[in-house]
Amino acid sequence: MDTLAARQQMVDQQIRTWEVLDPRVLDVLCAVPREAFVPPAYRELAFADTPIPIGFGQSMLTPVLQGRILQALNVGASDSVLEIGTGTGYLSACLSLLGRTTHSIDIRSEFTAAATENLRAVPKARVQLETRDAFDGAEFGEYDAIAVTGSMPVYATCFEKALRVGGRLFAVVGVAPVMDAVLVRRVDNTEWIRESLFETVIEPLTNAPAPQGFVF
Repeated sequence: MDTLAARQQMVDQQIRTWEVLDPRVLDVLCAVPREAFVPPAYRELAFADTPIPIGFGQSMLTPVLQGRILQALNVGASDSVLEIGTGTGYLSACLSLLGRTTHSIDIRSEFTAAATENLRAVPKARVQLETRDAFDGAEFGEYDAIAVTGSMPVYATCFEKALRVGGRLFAVVGVAPVMDAVLVRRVDNTEWIRESLFETVIEPLTNAPAPQGFVF
């Protein structure tokens, strides 16, 4: 497979057609070798418009969704970024190349260990990985952009509190068959604005709060 051509085709035929047009985002998606972040058994699907299983009931998000996340967050070169849900480390790498620093948290040590190895494929990526339950109640610090890569059946406010004023948070809220992708902006010390972006379905974060009576 000509991976460079396949990557460019992914960007042109999938990501652009879903209104991801930010040139910085498109450049990063062309530059990061997505195939290096896909489990070997699924490498032939690296550029396909489909979720890719990565173990433990989780999937690598589709290229289109990853592009929409990056564009929505509008990460600037001086921004500090928090990612909740490292997965294979692909989005971590993209966020890192767009911003100044990226701190990525995952509850599973298997994912953070694999991401550590995968990120070697992107020498310029500056990603701090941490194995931790994002719902453990501990503080996160302050960030300009936060990407929550697993869904939350009910919206948890713990992440938006880690935004600096002017910061943006991407999250997916709800339960299948329809979930709502939202962008949250921190307006000041006491106010946040939530904007609905589009509908999608992704796996929930481990230990995410569930609606009363809801069972995973």
